[in-house]
Amino acid sequence: MKRNASRLTDSANDDEGAIDLTPMLDVVFILLIFFIVTATFVKEAGVEVNRPEANTSTQKDNTTVLVAINADNTIWIDKRRVDVRSVRANIERLHAESPGGGVVIQADELASVKTFTSVLDAAREVVPPEKISLSTTAR
Repeated sequence: MKRNASRLTDSANDDEGAIDLTPMLDVVFILLIFFIVTATFVKEAGVEVNRPEANTSTQKDNTTVLVAINADNTIWIDKRRVDVRSVRANIERLHAESPGGGVVIQADELASVKTFTSVLDAAREVVPPEKISLSTTAR
């Protein structure tokens, strides 16, 4: 009988010495959810362009719409290829989702001025001119 009593006390002692990981896992999951929710995501136009260099470039924050013009004059908005005639509608849609932001046009060095001008005109019809920027690389 004494043997059974000693086994019961040994298992009780094992439970007291074990570390409960449940609260720690709860905290880790809460931190993970916090970082996912508060993360800011980088906006991409959908294509890589060779931007021209400029001496007077400055960093712009709060960009809502990112428009890219490729070297072969294709226009990309929100990772989709867009026709010149539908640029204004796409900018309106994206700007309506976040009206405080601006429009940044990433034109390739080899893109034509005609395509850039048509995108710029479409953006000016939706957004005030002071919220429209041309993306360049710093020297």
